[in-house]
Parts: sequence; C-alpha cells; structure tokens
Amino acid sequence: MAAAARAASAARSPLLVHHHRRRLPQVPSGGGGSLRVGGAGRGRDEGRRRARAGVRVFARYSPAQDFSTRFQDRVGELPKLVEDLLQTSISTGPRGAFRMAQGIQAVLGVGGEWLNDLSKTANTSAGIPAQMQLGLLSPLYLRRLFERMGATYIKLGQFVASAPTLFPAEYVEEFQNCFDRAPAVPYDVIQSILREELQRPLDSIYEYIDPVPIASASIAQVHGARLKSSQKDVVIKVLKPGIEDTLVADLNFIYVVARVLEFLNPELQRTSLVGIVKDIKESMLEEVDFRKEAANIQAFQGYIDAMGFDRQAKAPFVYQHCSTKRVLTMERLYGVPLTDLDSIRSLVPDPELTLVTALNVWFGSLISCESFHADVHAGNLWLLRDGRIGFIDFGIVGRISPRTWAAMEVFLASFATEDYDAMASALSEMGATGNDINIDEFAKDLRKIFSSIQQDLDTEIIVATARGPDATAVSANVVLDERQMNALFLDLVRVSESYGLKFPREFALLMKQLLYFDRYTRLLAPSMNMLRDERINISTNRQPRRTDRFQ
Repeated sequence: MAAAARAASAARSPLLVHHHRRRLPQVPSGGGGSLRVGGAGRGRDEGRRRARAGVRVFARYSPAQDFSTRFQDRVGELPKLVEDLLQTSISTGPRGAFRMAQGIQAVLGVGGEWLNDLSKTANTSAGIPAQMQLGLLSPLYLRRLFERMGATYIKLGQFVASAPTLFPAEYVEEFQNCFDRAPAVPYDVIQSILREELQRPLDSIYEYIDPVPIASASIAQVHGARLKSSQKDVVIKVLKPGIEDTLVADLNFIYVVARVLEFLNPELQRTSLVGIVKDIKESMLEEVDFRKEAANIQAFQGYIDAMGFDRQAKAPFVYQHCSTKRVLTMERLYGVPLTDLDSIRSLVPDPELTLVTALNVWFGSLISCESFHADVHAGNLWLLRDGRIGFIDFGIVGRISPRTWAAMEVFLASFATEDYDAMASALSEMGATGNDINIDEFAKDLRKIFSSIQQDLDTEIIVATARGPDATAVSANVVLDERQMNALFLDLVRVSESYGLKFPREFALLMKQLLYFDRYTRLLAPSMNMLRDERINISTNRQPRRTDRFQ
C-alpha cells in the first residue's frame, strides 16, 4: 500500500528527483543529441560536440609550432596584458605574498595526501584509479585543496557545485561535498569588530550578546543578542577579520591566471573564462558587503508589503542604526523549517495552505521584485510561530530577465502537462547559441530523462523530520537536498549541451528552487500538482515592477 501511495504521488508530481540507485542513460562520450548510441547521425553529433562552447577545466595543447604561431599573433596584445597584470598586482598588495605562501603549504599538504593514496594503489592489479590520474587537478583532490585554502576557494567550490551549466559534471558532483565549516573566532575579537564598526559602546546598543555563536562559516559568524532600547531579540552577523583582503588577493590571483591562459590559448576566449571569473569576483565581493544583503532583505520585504502578502510572509527587519558593511543586525525569527511536518501541524491546521502561500510569495517575487530568494532550502524557509512564512538569509539572490522568464513560463507549463515538445522549444529559447536544434529529437531525449527518473524521496524526508528541527538535522537535510537537486539538473544539462545549448545561470538558480519546492510539496501536499493548482499563480498576470532594469 505504501508503495502504491508513492507511485500515485509520483504520477501527480510535475517535478521528479533523481533516484540515486539508478543512473540515467548517459550521452555517449563522442557527444550526440540523442541518448541512443550509433546510427548515421553520430558524425553529425560529433561535430556538434566540437562546436559547443563551454567551460573546460583542461585545454588541449596544440603542437609546439602551432603554439609559437599563435603566440606571435598575440604579441601585439602583450603590453595590455602586462598593464592589466601590474594593476591587479598593485591592488592586491602584500596580502598576495602571504596568500601565496599559504597556497604553497596547502598544495604540499594535499599533494602529500595524493602521493600517500597513490602508493596504496601502486602495487594493485587494477592500476591507478581514474580519479587519481589527474593528480591535484582531479575533482577529489581539487576539492580538498579548495577546502584547505579557506573562504575564497570554499565559496568558489560552492559556485562550481551550483553552476552545472558552466562546469563539467564530475566537478559539479564532487564539489557538492565542499563544506563551509570554519572554527569560531574568539568572542573578544568579535567584540572588537563590533566596537570598531558601530563606533559606540556595545552596552548602549545591546542589552546582551551571547558569546557563543549560533553559527560560524568561512566568511561570517552569527551571534544572538537583544537590543537595549526595544528589548527585541536580534541576530548579529559579523564579517570575520581579514576576509575581505583575503578575497581580493585570491580573486585577483584567479583573474591573473585566467588572463594568462586566455592570452596563451585564444580558443579559451570563446568560453568567456575571464568573464566568468569577473562574475564570480563581483558575486563574492557583494557577499562580504552586508549593506548589499540588507538592501536585498528590504527590497523583498517591500515587495511583500506592496503585494499585500504582509499577513502571510515576512523577511527579517534590518536595524540600520547597528548595521554596517561588516555588521548586519536583524530581527530574530522563530519557527520551524518546512520539512518538519509534525511541528507545522502544531502551528497551522492546514500545511497545504502554508505551502500554497510560500509558492505564491516566491513566484510573485520573480517578476515583481528587484530580486528573488535563490536559496530556499529547509534552513532558509520557515513556518514562523505566528503562522507566516519566513524567508531567511538573502546572501544569494537571483535576477531574471523578462526574456528568460517568458521562456521559463512555457517550460513550467510543459512540466505540468508533460508536453516535451514545448519543453524542448522553451529550453532552446533560453539556451540558444545560434545552432539549428532538432526539436523532435531533443523532445524525445527529454522524455527519456523524465521517464527514467524514479523517486525514493518520501522515506528520506520522514527520516529527516523524525530527527526534529534542531540545527544538526536541518543541516544534514540541506546537504541531501543539494546533492539530489543537482543530480536531476545535471542530467538535463548533459542532454541539452549535446545540442549546443548553453543556459544562463539564472535558469540553474530557478530550477534549483523549484526542485526544493517540489520536495516540500511531496511532504506537505502530496496530492497537489504545484504547477497546475489554480490557487498558485505562476503567470505574468500581475503588476510587474522594476523589471525594466533587466531588459
């Protein structure tokens, strides 16, 4: 009976999560738009693969004479390269030398691990495992190196994990394990930062500050506190010391490497390697400027108020008088994550209506807010004690262009109706690269993906719920979410890229959030189809605001 219930739930749900015990058919290594191997189209598909422009971690090197010819052709651009590198080095300052030393130490450490692992396999008949043949550039050891290098590289690893449209699948999968764990900074250091930033005695602002942090990550540390004037409970997010200088030094180094690689191998310019690095740098530097996160929170709350959702949802209030670039003081929200079904039932009579509210608020933000919340995992989306939906942590937000959203609407509708021809057309519109796409073949391959996907999600959610809403259980559930969400998206990207499609990153962000909501639907409203339910508005029949800036 339980199996029948799960099967019925699968038939109703428009979004399905990858079954980790059953691998999907893989696109042949020679490329190809179809999952079928062989046939007269193989040569044509190989041509497609060669023409596809995408990020490649390792470039093919041409013979020496070809390299010499290319270098001579690029000599005219050498002065600009040198000028760019000098300006970058000056902006890095002495911190660059210190980070270089730390980098060498990290490379030696992970290199020692690789050599030790290599020695264990040297005398085996199986030979060297594939994951070790690339040395420190293999996904496993590169991820370990990133973790040793600290904040910048951990964030870079998380970017790799969240961008399957940009990086090879084996790296995306491995970097799902790139955890942002960091020892807590001593409380006296946190106090010093607060005094320096707020420029007045702390006891004139806060009634008390809990010296034990609620959380400590690579970039920031969070403490609970209470305001002295209003007696409101708050959380204080404090940027760890030296993080901004470290980020600048590391990102400048990565930029220099990208510039040199593009200079030496002009073919890499087609992958927009330097452009990607610039985007990563801009995104990371925004994350360490808490004024940007405060603005994101206030814009979202403004959207909630303007759309009349203020009795249904809220974002934490930002206390500007005790917030700066390095300190963010916010209202402390109390509630439970949307995966804690028992607690949700104790707070509201109908969990399904709670989910409908969350979906309407989030879908509305896609077109009626300056940005949308782009990280709605169980730790960031709560049911509050007063019955409202709480959106927490606006460090990661997305902005969607009207053109992409128009294609996304068609894509979502095709999910609901299982119209794979429409789905193929919508994906082609979003990822268009000028290539001629065989929509019929693409639709057949999409049908294979979604018909091959199985679900074993219900058991996993129940296990997570049984542990309770404590921080450890929520954290474990989030890691599980990340891996499963990316597994499905990777399969979609693999097939799409075989047709020469290259999606904008905003599409990856949108898909990931929809898959999170699909998990909540299975738990809170298993009989509901979230893309076809009349109570949920995902169309543009609203009053869009401020979208002209993204045209």
